[in-house]
Amino acid sequence: MNFLRGVMGGPSAGPQPSGAETIQKLCDRVASSTLLDDRRDAVRALKSLSKKYRLEVGIQAMEHLIHVLQTDRSDSEIIGYALDTLYNVISNDLEEEEQEENLPKQVDDLGSQFTEIFIKQQENVTLLLTLVEEFDFHVRWPGVKLLTSLLKQQGPQVQQIILVSPMGVSRLMDLLADSREVIRNDGVLLLQQLTKSNAAIQKIVAFENAFERLLDIVTEEGNSDGGIVVEDCLLLLQNLLKNNNSNQNFFKEGSYIQRMKPWFEVGDDNCGWSAQKVTNLHLMLQLVRVLVSPTNPPGATSSCQKAMFHCGLLQQLCTILMATGVPADILTETINTVSEVIRGCQMNQDYFASVNAPSNPPRPAIVVLLMSMVNERQPFVLRCAVLYCFQCFLYKNQKGQGEIVSTLLPSTIDATGNSVSAGQLLCGGLFSTDSLSNWCAAVALAHALQENATLKEQLLRVQLATSIGNPPVSLLQQCTNILSQGSKVQTRVGLLMLLCTWLSNCSIAVTHFLHNPANIPFLTGQIAENLGEEEQLVQGLCALLLGISIYYNDNSLENYRKEKLKQLIEKRIGRENFIEKLGFISKHELYSRAAQKPQPSFSSPDHMMFDHEFTKLVKELEGVISKAIYKSSEEDKKEEEVKKTLEQHDNIVTHYKKVIREQDQELEELKQRINTLTSQNEQLQATVTQQVSQIQQHKDQYNLLKVQLGKDAQHHNSHSETFQMNGIQMEEASKLKEELEEWKNKHELLQGQLREKDSVIEKLKSSQLEMGTTEQSLQTSKSGGLEHNNELQKELEMLRSQIQLQSAEISKLQIENQKLQVMNTTADPVLGDSGAAAANNSELEGRLEQEVKELKSEVKALSEEKESLKQHLDSSSSTVAILQDEKSKLQQEVAESKKEQDDLLVLLADQDQKLSALKIKLKDLGVPVEDEDDIESGDQGDEDEDGDEEEQD
Repeated sequence: MNFLRGVMGGPSAGPQPSGAETIQKLCDRVASSTLLDDRRDAVRALKSLSKKYRLEVGIQAMEHLIHVLQTDRSDSEIIGYALDTLYNVISNDLEEEEQEENLPKQVDDLGSQFTEIFIKQQENVTLLLTLVEEFDFHVRWPGVKLLTSLLKQQGPQVQQIILVSPMGVSRLMDLLADSREVIRNDGVLLLQQLTKSNAAIQKIVAFENAFERLLDIVTEEGNSDGGIVVEDCLLLLQNLLKNNNSNQNFFKEGSYIQRMKPWFEVGDDNCGWSAQKVTNLHLMLQLVRVLVSPTNPPGATSSCQKAMFHCGLLQQLCTILMATGVPADILTETINTVSEVIRGCQMNQDYFASVNAPSNPPRPAIVVLLMSMVNERQPFVLRCAVLYCFQCFLYKNQKGQGEIVSTLLPSTIDATGNSVSAGQLLCGGLFSTDSLSNWCAAVALAHALQENATLKEQLLRVQLATSIGNPPVSLLQQCTNILSQGSKVQTRVGLLMLLCTWLSNCSIAVTHFLHNPANIPFLTGQIAENLGEEEQLVQGLCALLLGISIYYNDNSLENYRKEKLKQLIEKRIGRENFIEKLGFISKHELYSRAAQKPQPSFSSPDHMMFDHEFTKLVKELEGVISKAIYKSSEEDKKEEEVKKTLEQHDNIVTHYKKVIREQDQELEELKQRINTLTSQNEQLQATVTQQVSQIQQHKDQYNLLKVQLGKDAQHHNSHSETFQMNGIQMEEASKLKEELEEWKNKHELLQGQLREKDSVIEKLKSSQLEMGTTEQSLQTSKSGGLEHNNELQKELEMLRSQIQLQSAEISKLQIENQKLQVMNTTADPVLGDSGAAAANNSELEGRLEQEVKELKSEVKALSEEKESLKQHLDSSSSTVAILQDEKSKLQQEVAESKKEQDDLLVLLADQDQKLSALKIKLKDLGVPVEDEDDIESGDQGDEDEDGDEEEQD
């Protein structure tokens, strides 16, 4: 009956088994069942009981579940159940209805204890990593969740195991590429836990292309408008980049900063932002701050700042800064982000100074932000952010400091009062009734004077109108007046910090301060009194200000020389007491907080006491002032002398540095001039050599012409005498002379051309002989070229014979000319008949004209033959070039064919070796193999038989 009740679902009569007993039976089934279905059902039952009986399942079933993971990997269903069961046991994420008030601590202990048991065997984590590689959803998803839970419970230990396992991190990176969003999103959560506080894993994940994948996911999800997945990706990016210089550099060099710009695109209507969008944008701004954090190396921060400016990210942040309707916390974080993007970067600071708010008339963004800082109705966090932004704008920015201080100087103040300047806002905040505004304005003004002695001196010129009818008071005097009136502690601390910054390293400011006779008695009175704990901070700052007045005193005022001030301290306060009060500053809790980081972060306005830069000044001056108080007058004199000598040495060194710098510049200029002069000299030498050669050529030509002119002059004299004697006119004789000279010149030109042709022919012959006989085709082409050259030689010989004939005719003319001269000299001028002389002259002129015409026709024929010879030479040179090209091509073909033959010979040798090796193997195996000689003899016998048959046929 009990069996039937159990089957039918009715109540059993016997006692119900407890949860532990049921779990024990299920564990026995998992361990002992041979059928996979039975084991699967048992694991499914353990999974259903694992949330309610977490402790029992964890103690009894963990070993069996791990065994299932190792042995039943072929069945994805049972693996999924086992992973889910282990996740329920190890994870502390209980259902809401199951949580009770007295359980959380015990639950945390259970999760970490079970995790410790699981990871005791490192093979379990390695097994889990291999299961996460499975594509099956029912295996991969629970595996990811279980691994995430293990990392939450025992992060460093699990990280170390994954780090040493082969390709452990790379396997997990594949989760980001999974097409199923559930697995991908849980993979992001897993990587969040994996990368916490482990630089080695962070680097591996970054170099596994994590930045690219995460930014793709953020873009796919809609950037800041995306859901919680975007938030998870941004948290993972923060883990990878925060305090990891290597990953930051990789992020910058990979041009991923440029991909951040679309995140900060906001519209005109910024009302009604969802809580998720505010969270996403907040994390995005924090990610930008991670890259430009002041705690990063200066070089890395500077390069990221420049990249943000060049890609337009800073401009986009300034747009959000000046936009309307942006939530207050986003605006505050944007101000902090802009602050760190411009901090110490001159280019970004200059751009920020040029940003104007969209108002009418437009005002600079700095002025608008300062208006928010000195407005007591604004939120405290926002005012702190504006102060930080102003400090970052002035950090290492002397140009910006000068612009702020210039708005306070009398010459630059706007007399019309239409626009409010930054200086006016700072003075208004400095003397307002709100102590927080006093403190912020004092600190902001102190940053405008930081490490700038020139501006400290200029600020002494600032005059303030206190009330109508009273004379104006200097800014320094007004600060000391408010200080002596006993205002709030925060106001006095701010003013004292301003005065300490102002007077440090500025002797003129110290002299102006000491010139007021009420200041030193006030300071000594404050230090000497025994006040409560709140006033101890003010006493310490008063001691610091008095110490600065001693240390930077130039003894220009007789009543307030260093020695007298030290005597006053010893009489009124006591040196030990003074040093003790000075030590109150560095011992204060708020001082140590402010010294940690540049950003002013205070939990409440009351804690706003110290500035980060001022803590550096205190650290620098505290020890120096302590030593200065105990020094005697003689030591002071020695120190002053040493300072003077050092200053003199410094002046001498700077003078010599200046001289050396000038000499270096002169040397560089002289070197450049030497280089230019040497180049000019080389050019001139080249031109001189060219001109010398040209002059030599001209000299040679001149000598030749001189010789020719001498001969021509002799002929001219003889001809003139004969022509005068015979009555011939001078003009006709000069014409004949010119024609003879022309013929001589033409004769010489033709002989030079003949020489050139001879040299060309000789060159062609030598080139024809050098070309050799490589192939038959080349020889035939060359023989054609030689025949052509023979023809050219024949033509040249004909040309020479013609020229010889021409020279013979010229010589005949010269002989006849001489005969005429002889005849004219021997003939008697009185007996000569004029008619006969005229007949002889006319006959002579006719013969000369006829011969000149013949010579002209011969010259014309020679020029035509010369042109034809030139054409023949050009054609022969082209044929020679073609033959040379063909020769080179043929040589290349021969070389290629030789190379191919060598390759074939090598292949044949390899084949012969292989064949011989195979034949040896076959002979070893007992297979009959014919040798090559036998085969060749057999082939020859076959050929002989075939030959005999053919003969018979």
